[in-house]
Amino acid sequence: MAGDIVPIELGLTDGNAFTLWAPRWREGDDEWEAFLGLDEDLYGFGDVAHLVAFIRTNDDNDLVEHPAWETVVGLQAEELVPAEDKSYDLIGVPELASEDPSPEVIAELEDVLEIVRIIGEVCELTTVTKFFNGNPILGAVTTGTRNFIGKEGQELWGRIGGLIDKHWDDVVDAIDDVISTPEVDASAVSVAEAELEAAASAEDEDEPGEDDDVEIVTPGEDSDASESRGRHAAAADDEDDADEQDLEDDFWGGVGIDPIRIVTDASEYFTLRCYLGDDPIFLGKDGSIYVFTSERALVRYLADNTDHELSEVSTYSEIQVAATDGSLEVDVFDENVYVLPGLAEDITDGPRRIDRKQLELAVELLNDAADFADDDSVSEALGSTTPLGWFVNYAINPDPKRLAPSGPFDNESEAWRALVHELEDRLTVK
Repeated sequence: MAGDIVPIELGLTDGNAFTLWAPRWREGDDEWEAFLGLDEDLYGFGDVAHLVAFIRTNDDNDLVEHPAWETVVGLQAEELVPAEDKSYDLIGVPELASEDPSPEVIAELEDVLEIVRIIGEVCELTTVTKFFNGNPILGAVTTGTRNFIGKEGQELWGRIGGLIDKHWDDVVDAIDDVISTPEVDASAVSVAEAELEAAASAEDEDEPGEDDDVEIVTPGEDSDASESRGRHAAAADDEDDADEQDLEDDFWGGVGIDPIRIVTDASEYFTLRCYLGDDPIFLGKDGSIYVFTSERALVRYLADNTDHELSEVSTYSEIQVAATDGSLEVDVFDENVYVLPGLAEDITDGPRRIDRKQLELAVELLNDAADFADDDSVSEALGSTTPLGWFVNYAINPDPKRLAPSGPFDNESEAWRALVHELEDRLTVK
């Protein structure tokens, strides 16, 4: 979906409402979040065609200043059909909360609660914001099933269900009251409906049918033999691809050194890291981490240079040989991708709004880089007795039994920025 304006579907009292949601974006020093609407109204439409028609014909709404608005206006109708994970059934929440806390149930409940909380904040719905601010145990659903194991976990799940059963009707009523449906040009609706029908027909044609199993068989060859050979050929191709990837994975696993990717405000960098015991060793020297703006630049450096601390690792010579003969490929696993931009801003919004995985990985990188430089500043800044350390620990490991950090979080955000700046100062671009 273009530019972080996302089509969503809300299951409400009067039926489903289709609208647009713009997650947080920045304009200069200001940060915004909005839904399709105007002033006090959140616009919802009974089907995608009416949503599409409105987007194409209206220039008086709260999203027109969004940097991606013009892109959204130019999208095909089928591109504005909400994805399955962007369909939120608000009416079904009490029933969902009455089920056993399976991973699927908890994930769905978390998604619905989150979008409702955001609507409450953006639209300034007091009933909704009081529901969330006054019931911090709702945050327990953000950590999956681990909070709902055993007797205490079942009791916690029951308490959450009880809160929802008691207050959810009021929450839904508050959102119902803010939804409005403006008039839409009928001809624009007809055009959008035709596009959606054409897209659906094209999708149906792409689906394999009974007549699609026709196979051309050369003389003297029976269809079973042809089909068998085709299956074996396809399987062989798949196996070759899998074997090639396994070999690459086995190489890095075998040498015990990982490629990592670091994303900063300035650029995206690649480097290497391993652990000797608990001690991180980077491609670098004297606390400075050597980074490269492309995988190719990294490989070129590895082929010709040994003036760094990784060269002292016994398996490093295997990397240098592979870099020299051209067989080395830099493949970075997801758990070795560190994305720093946005976290400082997220911290100001509190621990519930932050991407836990992104934060956890960033903390890992900050600690590793500081350890590599024999610097205790990061561990001290993230200690449990500091406001930032308390915030980070709670954000990564939320526990409804613990007191949540209370805002404002401007000081924590600035402390985080300082740690990131220290890390960036340790990076030496080669």
